[in-house]
Amino acid sequence: MHPALSVIFFTTLSGAGYGLLVWLGISASLLQSRATVTPPLISMQLIAAALGVILVTVGLLCSLGHLGKPQRAWRAMSQWRTSWLSREGVLSLLTYLPALAMVALLWRGEKSADAAAMMAVAGMATALLALATIACTAMIYASLKPIPAWTHPLVLPGYLLFALLGGAALLFLLMLWRLPDAQTAGGMSKILAVLGVLAALLKLLYWHETDRNGRLPTLGAAVGLPGREVEVFERPHTEANFITKEMVFVVARQHSRQLRWLALGLFAGVPLLAAVAIAVWPKAAGGLFPVIVLAVLAGTFVERWLFFAEAKHAVSRYY
Repeated sequence: MHPALSVIFFTTLSGAGYGLLVWLGISASLLQSRATVTPPLISMQLIAAALGVILVTVGLLCSLGHLGKPQRAWRAMSQWRTSWLSREGVLSLLTYLPALAMVALLWRGEKSADAAAMMAVAGMATALLALATIACTAMIYASLKPIPAWTHPLVLPGYLLFALLGGAALLFLLMLWRLPDAQTAGGMSKILAVLGVLAALLKLLYWHETDRNGRLPTLGAAVGLPGREVEVFERPHTEANFITKEMVFVVARQHSRQLRWLALGLFAGVPLLAAVAIAVWPKAAGGLFPVIVLAVLAGTFVERWLFFAEAKHAVSRYY
């Protein structure tokens, strides 16, 4: 598949934004049962909620760049009964409701039983809807049978894990910035290191499986005649067309492997090395956490590019 930058930016930014909303929604709900919610913590949560909403919005706007007529995007939401794309659109809009309610409650800063209950409900609703939206985004690709690499069962958990990794990195950076007295930098760096290693193991297994079993069907199966020998008498087009531009893309194996190692080094290697450095020298956390966030987002971007560039559509057998 041709890797459209608009879709890559969308999945990277919105994934990190929804991941941030997941962690924030869960933590905000759990903290309501405590009486030690301090103003600096509320301020951090407010900034995190606003950042999550901004990233999600920017990501959704980026996705419109791949549409031929962006002004008709609203029509895609009408097929939510059968289309994962429609479900993603509907859920992405529904997520705004509890997320903005959470922002409003944090902005008011009211301390009462009713406000705590509303915050708990808004936080959990935000987390659940954000997770559901990420899952729908993954299923848009996982449901496309003509692309064998995308129907792999690790596609869905991969999207969820990368979103949680990016969201956790952003939340921990904000915590370190707004709560400088907290002695949890070492623990936060270890969590990011574990999430990065899990993401790396998942991608290594995914790449191993798709390299071995993600081959395209035979030419006969590609044209609806499985088990038969089919030969192309004449090419369908003498020049490039929409199908060849969007569905047929070749990335050199050497470049592919180099980019894979680059992605692994960014989203897994950097957090792991940073966790070791912070364990040895805790004062380095303030300078290393911004590097971790940038590395995780950049590694996710490279991983997303490979996800699209390495995928082979069955139509390429014919064209």
